[in-house]
Amino acid sequence: MLKKLILKTDRKVDFVDISEKIKNVVRESKVEKGTVLIFIPHTTAAVTINENADIDVQKDIVKEINKIVPFEDNYNHIEGNSAAHIKASLLGNEEIVIIENNNLVLGTWQGIYFCEFDGPRTRKFYIKILEG
Repeated sequence: MLKKLILKTDRKVDFVDISEKIKNVVRESKVEKGTVLIFIPHTTAAVTINENADIDVQKDIVKEINKIVPFEDNYNHIEGNSAAHIKASLLGNEEIVIIENNNLVLGTWQGIYFCEFDGPRTRKFYIKILEG
């Protein structure tokens, strides 16, 4: 099963919790055991799994990644969004999560985040469920 979802990001750098969207797709699939692949088909966006209990964690990640890869740093890329490409490459464009009893197997404090680095934009991402 493959599902495409659309979301709008609100800021240049934005972490959007997509955990519930993915949980809903898994529930709809009725797959009891397997895996779900979350794939981001953009070169300036990423996906990550991290804490979802305290919003300050995402703020801290954004603050630090912006220090590591500043928006202005004499980049050569003519579009002016090299920092977004680098940030997306560092975090990656896919995550795999186990499905057990038609639920995602995540840690107590874990959530799945769409990571925007060149927003605001309308973005898409794919969810592929593999039974087994």
